[in-house]
Amino acid sequence: MSATDHHRAYRGDFVETPSPGKLDIFEDYRLVVNQQGFIISFKRATTDTRKDVTWDSETVIPRGSFVLPTFCDIHLHAPQYLYQGNGLDLPLMQWLDTYALKAEEQLDSDKTLARRVYRKLGQRLVKNGTGAVLLFGTIGEETNMILAEEMRDVGIRAFVGKLSMDISSQPTYMEASTQESLASAKSFISRCRALDNNRGLVVPVLTPRFVPTCSNELLEGLGKLSKEESVQVQSHLAEAHDEIDWVRRERGMEDIDIFDKYNLLTPRTVQAHCTFLSPTDLSRIHERGTSIAHCPLSNVYFSAEPFRLREAIDRGVKVGLGTDIAGGYSADIMNAMRQAVVVSRMRQGRETMEQAKSAAVKKNLAIDWKESLYLATRGGSISLGLNSGVFKAGAPFDAQMIGICDPETSGGIGALELFGYSKMNEEMIEKWWCNGDDRNRKSVWVQGKSVWGERGNV
Repeated sequence: MSATDHHRAYRGDFVETPSPGKLDIFEDYRLVVNQQGFIISFKRATTDTRKDVTWDSETVIPRGSFVLPTFCDIHLHAPQYLYQGNGLDLPLMQWLDTYALKAEEQLDSDKTLARRVYRKLGQRLVKNGTGAVLLFGTIGEETNMILAEEMRDVGIRAFVGKLSMDISSQPTYMEASTQESLASAKSFISRCRALDNNRGLVVPVLTPRFVPTCSNELLEGLGKLSKEESVQVQSHLAEAHDEIDWVRRERGMEDIDIFDKYNLLTPRTVQAHCTFLSPTDLSRIHERGTSIAHCPLSNVYFSAEPFRLREAIDRGVKVGLGTDIAGGYSADIMNAMRQAVVVSRMRQGRETMEQAKSAAVKKNLAIDWKESLYLATRGGSISLGLNSGVFKAGAPFDAQMIGICDPETSGGIGALELFGYSKMNEEMIEKWWCNGDDRNRKSVWVQGKSVWGERGNV
């Protein structure tokens, strides 16, 4: 190791979900991180790893705690954090006009307020264990630069989307023309990349809000821009009945066909919700390599259909979880995990009742807690095109330390009740999954840097 290298080691228990339903527990392992924040070794602590790699400091994870990859929130409307927990009483299209667009317009006109909201949002996300987030912003380029700056400063891995909207919005909240919208999107890509200085932590994303607010010319231009600049795309797809009816009435097509026509259904794309997609549509999504952001809470409020999560997973579709602030009222991915399981079990309950009435082939539509943990970590990482979500050489050290048991008293931490603790196992982790909260989160690291918690870069 050269004099300028500063490798750090972390020794303790590690947990990951590398594939749906698979939970790996690594008891007493040592993970070594280089100065750039990437994992260079992950082996049993009893192995003589100093033959291969050295380190100049080591953090020992306390007994009763484990290290888990950070969560990925792949669908969140940053300006709507302004009114999180309010305004969930209307159908989607009315809700947008009454609440969402007004909040976004307010932040575009008040840069001081925008900075306050975005700073608080970033702080809340890392406290919740979110290490990567895919953000919808506003139409204002300067306001989106504020969003990018605040996410950079808090240290989170942020994919920042400047909205593109040239039609069918409130008269005071839309871009002046298609060409101005495209020019602003291209300008934001350049400015955001310069802000990040090629670190890959703050990334620009093209963001046509959804088909009703984008002309065909704008969608076509964004598809070309995505290919030319190799930039990711995010939008909403087949979310709510009133939105689908609008698209059919005004465009005479399904929105999935429109996105596909303009090259916005590619491996660079994340589409949110997708509750009205058929199994055939899901197969098409898989063929295109497009990812889906599953937002179970906001789907309950704004969609008349639950997302076909089991079918998507079984077809190999890339799926992660989103909080969908403020269509969902919680910025905590732990709640999204729990809600994803609950909704899937409701689907299974209805399926079971239907099966009892007929001779239909039995099928399982439910997911379990381990599958939801995969969606929150590795699944979200894959959806964002990241190499995180697992502990392996070459991956960034994006991790959170979770405390389950107090090593001094052997009692549970926070809301967890433990009646005896011997070692980390699935039962302990499931208890945390069901009842844990931010009192159990002791540290958060993004690409090797401490961004929240008690234990930093020791």
